[in-house]
Amino acid sequence: MGEGSWVGLDVHARSTVAGVLDGASGELRTVRVSPRGVETVAWLRTLAGPERVAYEAGPTGYGLARACAEAGIACLVAAPSKIPRGPGDRVKTDRRDAERLARLLRLGELVAVHVPTPLEEAARDLVRAREDARGDLMRARHRLSKLLLRHGRVYDGSAWTLAHDRWLTQQRFTARPLTLAFEESYAVVAQAKARRDALDQAIIELAAEPPFRDVVARLACLRGVSTLTALALTVELGDWRRFHPAALGPFLGLTPSEDSSGPRRRQGAITKTGNSHARWLLIEAAWHQRRPPRPSATLERRRAGQPALVRLQADHSAHRLHRRWQHLEQRGKPRTVIAVAVARELAAHCWTLATMS
Repeated sequence: MGEGSWVGLDVHARSTVAGVLDGASGELRTVRVSPRGVETVAWLRTLAGPERVAYEAGPTGYGLARACAEAGIACLVAAPSKIPRGPGDRVKTDRRDAERLARLLRLGELVAVHVPTPLEEAARDLVRAREDARGDLMRARHRLSKLLLRHGRVYDGSAWTLAHDRWLTQQRFTARPLTLAFEESYAVVAQAKARRDALDQAIIELAAEPPFRDVVARLACLRGVSTLTALALTVELGDWRRFHPAALGPFLGLTPSEDSSGPRRRQGAITKTGNSHARWLLIEAAWHQRRPPRPSATLERRRAGQPALVRLQADHSAHRLHRRWQHLEQRGKPRTVIAVAVARELAAHCWTLATMS
């Protein structure tokens, strides 16, 4: 048998270009194929087997990868940030991208991303919709508060509480255009808050169902990791067992960048590669490790029904992460740097709890 065919696909919404490398003859040719997954798979079956396919992860999703898997065709979804590119390569076309993917696939130089199940992808879309709603609410609140500030209306107290909301409803203006602008801004805030709260409830209900229930319940035993955070981390990372705990930091971009040569070693800011949403969640949770662990009614409710071993591991993680924060603070490190370092270690503690059986 020959080596079969190595296929690189440059996939777009309305077009797909395929670079086909024949393993037997070494011939490389370019073909324009249908962007529909079923028709692409049918065309792949006409090539000399076995067929190996690769395309970049992107907005077109994982439908093509799943269609290839059902047809028994090996398909790799490549991480775009890990595809090697020469510094002098300044020409980018669909044909060149497809041919590059075919060559790199044959050389084994492509890094695959995890292809989620349809349920995992749907849950991830729900979590990201909630994050969009949170951002919309924050921006709407900023616009409303700045509108009031321009007209000398400043609330003395904690913002966005029930008392603040009552104060907002009591605001009156003499100019009708200003009244309309205020009412519109207030309505947008109320609508954004209702969207966020509805998505929060949907996420809580989803977290209580399999296959997420057990992992989310264990992760929520950690300080600073709510049910929303636990589910978001689970759906963003997929199967926790595919990682080694030491590899989570580099995967999430929480490790320092480095530019070293010879005896010189220079480290810079964190790489910020990988999943930005999961990285942000871990950094937010790391700030909770600043204060000493203490009894919490909310945390006890999240830990209810969990085995003693899980609770013991969560307590051990809380004390260790707090000591880590104190140690770095005593060395004079900025708190923003400390939060990233603690988040990197927190990722490994999350892995420990998520993989406990």
